[in-house]
Amino acid sequence: MDSAHLITTTEAIDPVFTFIFAACLVLLVGITVVTALFVIRYHRSRAPEPTSQVEGNIWLEIIWVVLPSLLVLAMFYYGWAGYLALRNVPEGAMEVTATARMWSWTFTYSDGRTSPKLYVPVGKPVKVLLVSNDVLHGFYLPAFRVKRDVVPGMKNYAWFVATKAGSYDLFCSAYCGTGHSAMITTVEALPEAEFAAWLKLEATEEESPGQKLLEAHGCLGCHSLDGSPKIGPTLQGIWGRSVTVLTGEAERSLTVDAAYLRRSLLEPNADVVKGFPPVMPAAALKKEEIEQIVAYLKGLN
Repeated sequence: MDSAHLITTTEAIDPVFTFIFAACLVLLVGITVVTALFVIRYHRSRAPEPTSQVEGNIWLEIIWVVLPSLLVLAMFYYGWAGYLALRNVPEGAMEVTATARMWSWTFTYSDGRTSPKLYVPVGKPVKVLLVSNDVLHGFYLPAFRVKRDVVPGMKNYAWFVATKAGSYDLFCSAYCGTGHSAMITTVEALPEAEFAAWLKLEATEEESPGQKLLEAHGCLGCHSLDGSPKIGPTLQGIWGRSVTVLTGEAERSLTVDAAYLRRSLLEPNADVVKGFPPVMPAAALKKEEIEQIVAYLKGLN
């Protein structure tokens, strides 16, 4: 499908919203004004006794049955057309799998590479396959008027087109636990040439097994590698760092080493770094995978 003639999700939803909002606004103003006029005109002080002898008006009854019916049918038609536009994915859409977990996103591309952010080319439809590893989540892209449930064990999808380059917020719209508010990432819409360069760069860069495991298990959704603040402590320079932790209700200081990292992966709430919430879930990792992650973190200094 030619992208020049492609109706985007935003173009499908916005007219429906505008139509329904305008209809409701006209009804609200009309009913309010008529009610106010009737209260003034037919107040008991002005008309203490009823004077009308009219028992009915067939045309008035027809109007107030037909007009609301037509309005409701019009709302249904535009709503249904907008829904179909959201569910009918254009041909040639690029497929990406979004894996949700408490409390991060991981995006997997057709060649197997993963990313904590969703990178897409400008002007090309993207079909996002939605998968949950644990509880109910919500895939919510306000900029593209997209919101779909991500249900464990159920296949679901969403699609959108980024018409302009930029960074767009991606939220979880369903309360999924104590770290729900931090389950935020972005859609990075790149011009086609830049997106192709990103794909090539990702393909040529060598990732360590430890980094791949951190991405695959969603760890980088809560822990940054560059020192930027997130819901959990940054992993940059973590090896040998002096930290203050809460063990139960006791506060103590320790130095990050291999034993601490292993325990943090297997029992994340045993020693919680002071100032951060105890919301990290235990990772389902094999012994060799834990050692790969520890080795990777040791090399981040």
